[in-house]
Amino acid sequence: MPQKRKRRAAMEPAVGDAAPPLQRRNKSSAANKEKKGGAAGGGGGGRWPPIKPKKDLQINRLKGTHLLTVPNFFTSAEAKAFVDVAENIGFTHQGSLGPLKGEAYRDNDRISVTDPWLAQTIWESGINRMFEDISISGKVATSLNPNIRFYRYTEGQRFGRHIDESVDLGDGSRTLYTLLIYLSGKGSVKESSGQALVGGETVFYDHRGGVVAEVFSDSIL
Repeated sequence: MPQKRKRRAAMEPAVGDAAPPLQRRNKSSAANKEKKGGAAGGGGGGRWPPIKPKKDLQINRLKGTHLLTVPNFFTSAEAKAFVDVAENIGFTHQGSLGPLKGEAYRDNDRISVTDPWLAQTIWESGINRMFEDISISGKVATSLNPNIRFYRYTEGQRFGRHIDESVDLGDGSRTLYTLLIYLSGKGSVKESSGQALVGGETVFYDHRGGVVAEVFSDSIL
């Protein structure tokens, strides 16, 4: 992560019932017990901005990994609308005890919502087509985890090296991919000053701690 960066936001659902990637974000240990900011549960179409179906997606597979990127998945208007909704819900600061206590370093703001409607809408808008040809050990992706998190980072904040753990959804499926949709960053939402946002890339490591890829905030993952 760069030392100097402007505010960015991202939303993170997880793809369910798919084969696991070979590269995962390395974390010191298990994550903190969940804290939910704003309103969780329920949800429904009237709460969230509309998402247009995505056509002609530019899907890029990073060589030697199971990482996929898609630039400009949300339009600028869609991304800004989700940022506005998230800001209206309200974020809760997330911290941790740090690596010396066996936890990944965390300093960011978060909202956690459980909304099957939103998860299904994002899935059907084009994410499902990204996984049409992916099958590992006979498993295929069928949906997104309805637990969706919005993250906000201001200058100097970061989330340290960690692993996103697989979640049992209780219906025979598990989350085995992580989906990140960047809502602000390079080429999208700007600050009130009119300056373009900088920083906020996600760095992926292998099991030895070597950098596999750096994904910047103008793509989804």
